Formats: sequence, structure tokens, C-alpha cells
Amino acid sequence: MRQHEQFTIAAQMPVFFCDPHSPWQRGSNENTNGLLRANYFPKGVTDFRTVSQEELDAVAEELNERPRQTLRWASPAAKLNEILTGVVAPTL
Repeated sequence: MRQHEQFTIAAQMPVFFCDPHSPWQRGSNENTNGLLRANYFPKGVTDFRTVSQEELDAVAEELNERPRQTLRWASPAAKLNEILTGVVAPTL
């Protein structure tokens, strides 16, 4: 987010940062990191030099299609589509 100021101007959307050493402010981020380590790329075992872009894209797609309670059980992909198109995301 080195260019957060330019993003804020271009998107007309403020960017906020969590305080250092405050993981409770980054709940979704911390949860996603945990999922990545537990289910896809175990810490101390994974050599990211051997992970292909296709593998990373597949994991990203799977996580973006995973329903989230904070989104009323819609997936992040469906919620983003709803925001961009105005079509309401299906929920479970």
C-alpha cells in the first residue's frame, strides 16, 4: 500500500491502517493467513519458489468463493459482484 495516497485520490476512498502489533484489528487478515497456512501452504514446509502462479490463483479463487459469516454467508466474490453491479449476492 505504498501508493495509498494515490489510491485514495483516484478511488475517492480513504485507506486505513491497523496499529502495529495489534492483530485484533486485523481479524479477517489474520483468519485468512491462518487458512493459508493450515490448508494450503504450511509454515516451515512450503517453499514458495516452487509454487506456481496458477496454484496461487486457484487458492485465491477458492478463498474468494468461500462464504463468510460477516457477509451474511455470501462469498467475497459474490459480495464484490453485488457492489459492482447492484445485483444482490445469494446467501446460504
